[in-house]
Amino acid sequence: MIRVIYRWRVEPENFQKFKEAWSVATNHIHETVPGALGSFMLRSRESDCEVLTVAKWDSVASWKNFWGNAKPVEMEEMRKLGERTSVEAFDEIEDYTR
Repeated sequence: MIRVIYRWRVEPENFQKFKEAWSVATNHIHETVPGALGSFMLRSRESDCEVLTVAKWDSVASWKNFWGNAKPVEMEEMRKLGERTSVEAFDEIEDYTR
């Protein structure tokens, strides 16, 4: 398993629409893309412009297959509402969340 952390800069006035676009995109990806295992969103308590979306994938290969040209169409609306500032993949070592 891997987790992919996407860091976004989203202006407060765009946050609600960004959240809605993320919800549509992440649910579509989870339902239609092999290896996609869902995602969650975090918003900084210190900077309301900083948003993280954390996706879970069954493997690096599945994620890279989806990622393709680095601008997946499923995330197009999100890119209109916020600036993706970084993407980084991490190996999942342990997960004790419920």
